[in-house]
Amino acid sequence: MSGNNGRRNPMDSPGERFAQALAHQDTDALCAVLADTIDFQALTPRRHWQASTGRQAAEEIILGTWFDAGTQILELCSVTTGQVAGCEHVAYRMRVREDGDDYLVEQQAYYRTDGPRISWMRILCSGFQLVVAEPAAHG
Repeated sequence: MSGNNGRRNPMDSPGERFAQALAHQDTDALCAVLADTIDFQALTPRRHWQASTGRQAAEEIILGTWFDAGTQILELCSVTTGQVAGCEHVAYRMRVREDGDDYLVEQQAYYRTDGPRISWMRILCSGFQLVVAEPAAHG
């Protein structure tokens, strides 16, 4: 975990908690970090998403569609936090498995908080990028 620019421990940031909750596919933890009322928008390779409640963002979009029961998140590969003026930033990369294939997914999220919870969030997603196995060395 890196990139906190000398600020608080990134493990304590709402962005870090969001990435961890997502990696564990933990609906309750996602709902706990997202405010009850949120201005949530996201862009994936095929669609623009919007939600007005944290529960809708967590249950219907994030864990209900993007990373549903058919998708297993195997590993949270990296998390980087930072700040752009008054806006917080978190970037995270995950290794996921769907239909027997492994993929890397990276998301960049910009957010603002109202107290300890995220009340405004914009996410840009790389989509599922197939991990191609290296051919076995012959020797």
